[in-house]
Parts: sequence; structure tokens; C-alpha cells
Amino acid sequence: MTVTREPALYLERIAGMIFDVDGVVTDTAALHAEAWKRTFDEFFERRAQEIGVECTPFDTSADYPRFVADRPRREGLRALLSSRGIALAERNGPSGADPDTMWSLAERKDRYFAEQLEAHGVRAYRDVIALLRDIQYRGVATAAVSAGRTCGRLLAASGMTQMFDVCIEGGRADRLRLPGKPDPTVFVEAARRLGVAPPDAVVVEDAPAGVEAGRRGGFGLVIGLDRTGTSAEGFLRSGADTVVGSLHDLMLVGQRAVAGMART
Repeated sequence: MTVTREPALYLERIAGMIFDVDGVVTDTAALHAEAWKRTFDEFFERRAQEIGVECTPFDTSADYPRFVADRPRREGLRALLSSRGIALAERNGPSGADPDTMWSLAERKDRYFAEQLEAHGVRAYRDVIALLRDIQYRGVATAAVSAGRTCGRLLAASGMTQMFDVCIEGGRADRLRLPGKPDPTVFVEAARRLGVAPPDAVVVEDAPAGVEAGRRGGFGLVIGLDRTGTSAEGFLRSGADTVVGSLHDLMLVGQRAVAGMART
């Protein structure tokens, strides 16, 4: 178990909690990583055949958290391709002859993720279910945030829709022109929709970019969730106040809300 600093939630100081979806609420980070790997490795293979340049295959354990986790699709694409010295056009030109553009790779990744989701399904982590039930009973507002475009679908498939007051996903963030993490704007927008100030809210994240976003946004508490037990130091460098291996490790401190505040 990874625990650093004091893993306590002082409820008299907390009006809202904001949760990243993939890897914190739902067990889908591995599905995203595999969809990205298939997308990149197929592209690298085509590129090698066409121009004779070999690229290092996508590493789900190293490349996924470093370059694409918790980022909008095109930002993640751009970061990973840049690490391999590759730049692509945003979209096809008038001839439509080039199958590999930022847009086409992003769409391909979404298709592969949908296939993974259909094949494997999705579940919510038990620790987040227990925490959400407890904090909601105590009157804490909740928001779900995802860099992907499937936040609502994932929450519905895992039976978690009613556990959140606000859901902001990648597609909506794009329409609102909200920059991706580590920019804190999406978290600040979630807090605004909850009607709470960032200093009175908690961010729970499982990626360094998200942790950094929480810290840059001035949130009262930023929790790094290290389910694999390998990321504590990176989370602390990114600005986490505490790092836990499970949300069961968090201690809730403070007076319980009256029963009338409980939600169904």
C-alpha cells in the first residue's frame, strides 16, 4: 500500500470533490492504453513500410502515463509523436490521399477503445463507490471529469451516473474550448458548475498531468491515486498533497450531515 503524508479528508473544509474517471472511477485505463498501443503500433508499421523508418513501439507502462493519459486525444497524439520525431497534418488535404493525420489517428483510437469496451465491459472500483456514498451522505458535491469522449457512457455502463452532480468529458471540453491537463481549466469549470470555490474542493487523480492541474488550479487538496504502487514520487513532484494506493486508505474526519441530506 502506498500512503504518503496524512490521508485524511476534513469534511468541514470540503464542499466538493472532483474525480478523474479513467483509472479513478472506472477500471478503463488499461483499455485506453491498449487502444492507443494498437493505434500507434499500426501507424509505426505503416510508416516503416512506406518510408523505411523504424519507430520504437508504444509502451503501455511508460508511454501511456507519460504522454497520453489524462490529455485530450490530439494533445496526447502530438506529445507521443513528437517523442518519436514525427509531425502529422491535422486533417487530410483536398485529395484525401493521406490516411494518417491527427484526426484519423484520433478517430481510430476511439474506435479501438469502443471495441475494447464492447469486448470487456466496464466496472467501477469498489473503493470509489464506498467513498462516493459516504461523502454524498455527508453533503459533499461531486463531479466526474474525463479527457476522453466517453465519460457519460462509462458512468452509465458502470452504474455510476447518479453518483455525480456534474460530468465534463472531452467532447464537451472541446466545445467549450477548455485546454487539456495539466492546465487546470477543466477542473475549475467543474468546481464552478458545482458551485464551490477551488480552495474548498478536492481533486482525485491517477495521472501526473491531472495532479499538476489540480495543484495549478489552487484546489484545497490534491490526491494522487497510485493503484499500481509505482507512481508516488511522481505524484508528489507534480504537486499532490497526499498519495494513496486505494481510496479505502482515506480517513473521513468531521461531523456527519443530517439524514435529510442523504441522496438516493
